[in-house]
Amino acid sequence: MAAGYVEILGTRHVARLLAGTLVGRLPNATAAIAIVLFVRAEGGSYSLAGALAAVYGVANAVGQPLLGRLVDLHGQPRVQLPAALASAVAMAVFAFVGVGPLVVAYAAVAAAGLFTPPLEGGLRALWPSVLRREDQVHTAYAMDAVAQEVMFTVGPLLVTLCVSLWSAQAALLVLNVVGVLGALSVVVSAPSRAWRSAPREAHWLGALRSPGLLVLLSAFLFVGVALGSITVASVPYADEHGGDVVYGWLMAALGLGALVGGVGYGVRRWRGVPERRLRVLVAFLAVCYLPLMLMPGAVAMVALTALAGVFLAPAIACAFVLVDRHAPAGTVTEAFSWLVTTFTVGSSVGTGLAGPVVEAGGALWGFVVPGAAGGVSLLVLVVAGRVLAAPAGGGVVAAVSENDPNRAVEPRFSSGDRA
Repeated sequence: MAAGYVEILGTRHVARLLAGTLVGRLPNATAAIAIVLFVRAEGGSYSLAGALAAVYGVANAVGQPLLGRLVDLHGQPRVQLPAALASAVAMAVFAFVGVGPLVVAYAAVAAAGLFTPPLEGGLRALWPSVLRREDQVHTAYAMDAVAQEVMFTVGPLLVTLCVSLWSAQAALLVLNVVGVLGALSVVVSAPSRAWRSAPREAHWLGALRSPGLLVLLSAFLFVGVALGSITVASVPYADEHGGDVVYGWLMAALGLGALVGGVGYGVRRWRGVPERRLRVLVAFLAVCYLPLMLMPGAVAMVALTALAGVFLAPAIACAFVLVDRHAPAGTVTEAFSWLVTTFTVGSSVGTGLAGPVVEAGGALWGFVVPGAAGGVSLLVLVVAGRVLAAPAGGGVVAAVSENDPNRAVEPRFSSGDRA
């Protein structure tokens, strides 16, 4: 089953690009917990810690598509590395200044989030130039989604390890230095230096002028709402069934389910159009959220939470294929960055929505939110099915390459003028 992954990882540049991207994204994956721990170590309140973490998240959501557009216009090295350095410097200012001058703290955290380099979108833009077969690119998307789950599981552990060995301030500094090194490893690679976006039509909406992309973003906004609400609804459930240990197991199970699902999805060669497959995956995702409302004992609840995560990574990997198909020419990095931003915003909305719901009706009604959000996501995909349908035809030979700086003719996995 692992033959597909082994073949891809054995391809030149793949392991380096994947590892460099994951390491480069560590500051982003660990920012929330690192900021909270640092603020508490400085004597700040939980309210202040939460506010600073929220500012970072909002700034990051704004910055990803903007920087993604710059990458499409100017190439990866000229944007990714300066952005990584700017983000790291801003976080270093926060680490050394602390929470004393609040204006400086908020400004530094906002700058760190705003300048976080769009490495995730950049990597997905590189896959077609590194992996020449369409089925390999699809497997790489699944492997990418699985790797993200691993990173978001390991990242918080690295933060707590740094805090226990040194300090919360050291954790902020070390992780951001490591992040810059990861970004550097990516941008000095041959595929990153050679990659050029296709010529783009000047338009202020950029990637957002694609109706198909808007449908995808709308659907995954509600998938993000579902995930964010689960993290909140699980808190009162855990309080009644064993406390923080149970909560940790629930969150780990959610990630483990996504990890298993992503691995299984990636080792199979799928037939049929991805639009239909995405509807099926999101349908299963929504259905698997419903048993959480049963709220059984802790062991069974951990199993149900793992089940709720199984179809997440496959749905994300399938969405990557459709983003590539529907992004207007010359906007592929921006389009992928918009998906990241939309998912992040949806998760934040879900967190904010589930809080009042839990306070009003308890954990049961909190678990109603992900089921409802999953249903809305599926409804969006069904109602807008014709808009999401990709242009007819398979891979074509494009006269203009998305990835060749010399504009040489090479096989493309998209159709028509799609990136």
